[in-house]
Order: sequence, then structure tokens, then C-alpha cells
Amino acid sequence: MKHSYKIIYYLLSVVFLMLLFSSCKHHEGEYHNVNDKIEAEGKHYQGVSVSSEAYIGDIKTIEVTEGEHTFLIPERKTQIKSYACTECHSKPLDKMQNKEGKKAHWDIALHHANDNAMNCVTCHNGSNMDDLKSITGNVIDFNKSYQLCSQCHNKQFEDWKGGAHGKRIGGWAPPRASMTCVNCHNPHKPHFDSRWPARYNTQKVKERE
Repeated sequence: MKHSYKIIYYLLSVVFLMLLFSSCKHHEGEYHNVNDKIEAEGKHYQGVSVSSEAYIGDIKTIEVTEGEHTFLIPERKTQIKSYACTECHSKPLDKMQNKEGKKAHWDIALHHANDNAMNCVTCHNGSNMDDLKSITGNVIDFNKSYQLCSQCHNKQFEDWKGGAHGKRIGGWAPPRASMTCVNCHNPHKPHFDSRWPARYNTQKVKERE
């Protein structure tokens, strides 16, 4: 009796091993699961080069690094119509003020913060008009004017650094290129006015009457 149990056990063991090894054998292109397929077919995969560079177009950009993030932003100074400012501001601001006649920047009205909190010299350097200045008096390049905005709008700045705030130029593939604050917001009047849709739906108006 014991002998027949041994034979049965032996036969079952053989069958189990045959099933085990036969199940592990597969034809080319057949896999046990998705992970095996990815691992097998991905061994010699070189990847595909995808870039947004071609879609940036003619926009002149500079590279900036803020914290852990390095990316491109539009170069600003060449886009400012009357830069460099020292072409007109040949003397410090306090020596150029003219109480009579038309003001130099008569067409600019500041609608940004309370008059007690902000005026022109809050951001503009009265001694060197070719640069901006922080509230602590540090020099800020016009190309990096977002550093001015970040002093008050820190949450938006952190989101912008990570790519969650602002507009991407080109696409989501590297290199990352993003608009800065002043590319979307007027620095003197950053709030967006309410606007009607591009196409006014007169039919909807009639239906609501």
C-alpha cells in the first residue's frame, strides 16, 4: 500500500513539474502578464526624442533657474519700446521731476495696490532706471521682473515655478518655456477686466426674456 502511495506521489510530482515548466514556455511575443511584456520588449528600446523647441517659434528666450526648476522665459528688454530707460532718464529721478508741462508717462495710471502701499518708485529704481528694485532695495533685472511680483504674490509664484500657473509656450515636452507675469498681466493694472464672450449669443438673450 505504501508502495502504491509513493508511485502516486511520484506521478503527481512529475505531472506538476511538467505543468509548471510547460506553463513557463511561451512562443515569441507571448507573455504571462503586461509587466513581463514591457520588460522583455523594452530591453532594447531607445526611446523617441520629443521636443517643443520647434514650436517656440521666433520668441527670444532666456534660461532661468528658480529653486529646483530650470526653464525658459521670453526675453523682455528687447520688447520694451523705450528701453534702455537711461536714454531719457540721464539723471536720477529726483533731479528730473518737472512740475510744469506734460508728464513723461502721462498715459500710465497705476491700478495695482493702495496708493499708500505702492507708487512708481516701489518697483522702479529712481537712481538707475534700467533696473527694477525689490522692496528691500535689491536690483532686479527687467528680464526677471517676476521676482518683483513674487514679493507679494508668493503662492502664484510657487505655482508658476512648478508649471501650474501661467501659460506654456510651445508644448509640454522639454524644453519647458513659460510666459512670465508681465506677459499676461499689465504690471500697472494686473486685474483682468470682465469681458463678453467673443461671439455674443443674441438667441440666448431672446430666450431668457
